[in-house]
Amino acid sequence: MSMADEDGARAPVDAARVLEAVLFLADEPMTSASLAGVVELPRPEVERTLDALAESYDRRSSGLILRRVAGGWRLFTHPEVSSHIERFILSSRHARLTKAALETLGIVAYKQPVTRHQISSIRGVNSEGVLRALADRGLVQEVGRDEGPGRAVLYGTTPEFLERLGVASLADLPPITPLLAEADAEPGASRSASD
Repeated sequence: MSMADEDGARAPVDAARVLEAVLFLADEPMTSASLAGVVELPRPEVERTLDALAESYDRRSSGLILRRVAGGWRLFTHPEVSSHIERFILSSRHARLTKAALETLGIVAYKQPVTRHQISSIRGVNSEGVLRALADRGLVQEVGRDEGPGRAVLYGTTPEFLERLGVASLADLPPITPLLAEADAEPGASRSASD
């Protein structure tokens, strides 16, 4: 296994490093055969490397463990740190939303179902990262596909959005027209696209 350097020459790459990176990115268990294809090494050698990598995590008391599950290999957080991981996940899900996130969430709430392109057009900036963050927090979700060319993903709010807002349905949201009139009446109401 090799990787091109600046001169285009192929330099050897550590198989354990590549396997670790692939397993970090994988969202499901990876079979030894598929990992062998990635690193271009025989399967028995990949198995030995994975066993050594798993032992390495254990020896150094890592926060990660490498296990065989469901016919493949997968990285997990160590069970001893589960309470800390849970606290981290819960705190990040309930952290305050940025102005860009609130703006995007408002567009989705009032215009749903809406495509990423439509949201970006309204905001005047690319909203892909903000949408991903809102989906990670469980506030927006994919609700279908647009019928037009490319069949773009349509986004809508989730039941968790309604729960966090304290409303029973989207019909309980305040009408948007008076809010827009107030925003236009404020001095210096021109928008900044720097979010």
